[in-house]
Order: sequence, then C-alpha cells, then structure tokens
Amino acid sequence: MAALLALTAAAAYGAGDFLGGVAARRVPATAVVLWSHLIGLVLLLAAAPLVGGQPTARTFGVGAVAGIVGAAGVTLFYRGLSLGRMGVVAPVAAVLSAAVPVAVGIGQGEQPQPTALAGIGLALVAIVLISRQTSPADHRPEQQTMALVLAIVAGLAFGLFFVLMDSAGSGTGIWSLVGARAASVTLFGSLGLAGLMAAAPPRRDVAGAALGAGILDAAANVCYLLALTQGLLTVVAVLTTLYPVGTVLLARYVLGERMSVGQQAGLTVAGLAAILIAV
Repeated sequence: MAALLALTAAAAYGAGDFLGGVAARRVPATAVVLWSHLIGLVLLLAAAPLVGGQPTARTFGVGAVAGIVGAAGVTLFYRGLSLGRMGVVAPVAAVLSAAVPVAVGIGQGEQPQPTALAGIGLALVAIVLISRQTSPADHRPEQQTMALVLAIVAGLAFGLFFVLMDSAGSGTGIWSLVGARAASVTLFGSLGLAGLMAAAPPRRDVAGAALGAGILDAAANVCYLLALTQGLLTVVAVLTTLYPVGTVLLARYVLGERMSVGQQAGLTVAGLAAILIAV
C-alpha cells in the first residue's frame, strides 16, 4: 500500500508540476504558488478531520517550516520550468529531492530490502537518463543555465520538505500539511500585500492551470504523508520522486517537447525501478 500511495503521489506531483509550469510561463511564479497553495489549504482543511489524527504544537511547527521551505522550492521550480525545458528541469530537481531523504533515512538506520535498494539505484539512474538533453535547446543558453540552477536549489528544498514531513510525528493525520500550507499562504500573502512580490490572482487564461496545480499538489502531499505511515522514508521518497515521468510525458504530448532515446530508456528504467521497490 505504501508503494501504491507513493506512486499515486508521484503521478499527482508530475501532473501538478506540469500545470504549474505552464501557468508560470504566463504569470509570475510567486502568484501561481500563492493561489495554488490557497486552494490546497482549503482542500486540506476540509480533508483533515476526515483523515483523523491529533494535531500538536510540534505538528504545526514542523509543518510550518516545511511549508516555507517547500513553497520556496516550488517557486524556484516553477520559474525554472518557465525558463527551460520541462523534460530537463523536472528530472534534475528530482535527483536531488530523492538523494536528500535517502541519505537521511539511511543515516537514521533504515535498511531497505535488497530489491528495494536495487530499485532505488535504478530510479536514480532513470532520473538522470530522463534529464539528458541531446536535442537543440529551445531557449537561450543563459536561460538554460539559470533553469538548471533553479532546478538544483528547488530539488534540495523538495528533499528537505520530504524529510520534515516524515519528522512531523505519527498519529497526527495530515495536520502537518495544513500547517505547511497555512504558513506558505501567510508568508506569500504578506509579501504580496507589502508589494514585495507578485500576488495578483492568475488571469482567466491560466486560472484553470493554477487551480489544477493546487488540487493535484494537495492530493500528492496527502498520498505522500499517508505512504510514510506505512513505509520507509528511503523507499517512499524515491518512489515519489519519480514524478518527472508524468511531467516529461505531458510536456512531450501537450507541448510537443522532443524526447531523446536516453529519455525514453529512462522512462523504461523508471518503470522497472518502481516494480522492484514495490516488491
């Protein structure tokens, strides 16, 4: 069940990132994050009592820190997606977002089964293959460089977010996610009111993408947190960070981005990795 939840989270993250990246190409990324997170907060507030769990001050505190870190990562990530090729930016961020929780989990004494370890290794290889770009760039070189830098920083932020969510405590349901979204909405809303960042509601032509990104991101976070209650951080985090598969496929078939032979091989390896980890 942990593997299924983690893969569901990966699919939702991938689709949500695609929609967020599309919206960020037309309006500022900070505005997309603010309003998508506000939508997510409403959904999480409605779902939290149904999921159950007893929230504590620590739950909200850890969630708030994770929310700020995650919101910063998403903002940089959406900006990177808007500057560079989605089929490159998303996998680069995923490599680092997988490496951080794996390192922390192993450092804490987690010992995945041999098949899971093999799957983790293949998943990292798959992400690297998917991130390879062999076709001519569609953007200026300086944009590509900036997009990669943003992807690296965003990946580290995502990895830290995953680790913090794991440390929020057991028996608290999804209240840590409520704390995370409340913190990110409060911070970005305050900065927007102060005129320090763009925070206007997305235009009508991108409102649907921002709405979809918020719904999918909230659903992905819930699936990830529930997966953590039934599986190891190292395994759940790596399965979740296969989300670039969805982003790359959507970019290929919706935006027409080309896929190299290496990227196609990476998708196949990702499927094999998911099977090994699930087993």
